[in-house]
Amino acid sequence: MAKKTSTFDDLTFLASKLPWWSSLILAVASGVYLHGVASAPTAIVSDVQHLDSMMTQTFLKTLATLGQYLLPLIFVIGAITSVLGRRKRRELLNTGHAVNDFTWQEFELLVGEALRRQGFGIEETGGNGPDGGVDLIARKEGEKYLVQCKHWRALQVGVPVVRELYGAMAAEGAVGGFVITSGRFSEPAREFASGRNLKLVDGRQLRRWIAAANKTAPVAHVKPDAPVARPKAPVPPVQEEPKAPACPFCRKPMVVRVARSGRNAGGDFWGCADYPTCRGIRPIFSQGPARK
Repeated sequence: MAKKTSTFDDLTFLASKLPWWSSLILAVASGVYLHGVASAPTAIVSDVQHLDSMMTQTFLKTLATLGQYLLPLIFVIGAITSVLGRRKRRELLNTGHAVNDFTWQEFELLVGEALRRQGFGIEETGGNGPDGGVDLIARKEGEKYLVQCKHWRALQVGVPVVRELYGAMAAEGAVGGFVITSGRFSEPAREFASGRNLKLVDGRQLRRWIAAANKTAPVAHVKPDAPVARPKAPVPPVQEEPKAPACPFCRKPMVVRVARSGRNAGGDFWGCADYPTCRGIRPIFSQGPARK
């Protein structure tokens, strides 16, 4: 027989399924809104025709007066429950205990956290107890998966359980599903799941999931590489400008000129700086005889 719960418990349970930050935002928003409704002045009417609207307004103000404290409290409790539940899931995953040591409720939390570490968003439905119902709804990249948890220590999970989840996948529009157990699967169950988008995870594979989730990548202390001496590009030798000789006739310094005609047209030669008064020349790389 299902345990009866109050409306307060039901609302707190729903709030605990929200992210904690979302519950806190709703707590503040609901408190501000209901406080505004509760503090609004009540319209006073003198005729009987508008008496019903005044009574309705008074009733809503009374509900808002109570709700401005009660509803934020529900969301705050839900946020605290969400934080504590997430911490408990992490502790279950990191505890290192054998999966058979957990209760079936803890086993569902453990499975949900292991799937979260693989990038799934998890919605806990609560199932129908240790032996029935869809326990988790996993979502990844916009696709929906159903998860059935079987915390059976001795018995093998048979094909009826797998068939049941496969039927639920079709009814719920899920693209895939997981049947996860702390024990083993029968051979008919594995044969039924083969070729279908239905993954069977036994206790051995689940322990590998847990080990992979607990494995933290070591921080590599990388030392900065020593600067590599790169060979410098060869510097072309700087050709020194030849020292200007003195004109052999007037002894004034000579300058480089370009021949415009003749056999050496386009070539350089030394010419007197006092040209055209002095027409002394020399070859540019030799100190040959001068001509005038």
